[in-house]
Amino acid sequence: MNRSDKPEVVDIYTDGACLGNPGPGGYAAILKWGDLEKEISFGMDDTTNNRMELMAVLEGLKALKYPCRVRIHTDSQYIARAINEKWLEKWQKNGWKTTQKTDVKNRDLWEELARLLQAHQVEFNWVRGHSGHEYNERCDELARQAAQAVS
Repeated sequence: MNRSDKPEVVDIYTDGACLGNPGPGGYAAILKWGDLEKEISFGMDDTTNNRMELMAVLEGLKALKYPCRVRIHTDSQYIARAINEKWLEKWQKNGWKTTQKTDVKNRDLWEELARLLQAHQVEFNWVRGHSGHEYNERCDELARQAAQAVS
């Protein structure tokens, strides 16, 4: 099967987990393209839940081999709102300051995400966590396992 036979959109399901916040954490992403699926997960010491949520999105996008139309499914309102409500654009224009004039947390990851978003057509969808969504539940399981492996 060649690329032209595949669906036009890659779905990326993501989740991050932290055992304590900060503490050992993990992230997971599942890429789904037609019948093909790829799971990614990794654990890190001394991190935060928001960093792990962002890492899941970043690693999912980095796994793409060429520019794609992408739907990211995240249970992180922090990420979904930052993109959909244009916070990321505002942060960049304001020198990486929030509306309260404080430094944007996780700037390094947001900068990397901004670069990756230039390479793809990306839509962000928020899904309610722990609500029985098959891929969200699987990402949660993988992220927790990754966090436990480093704790």
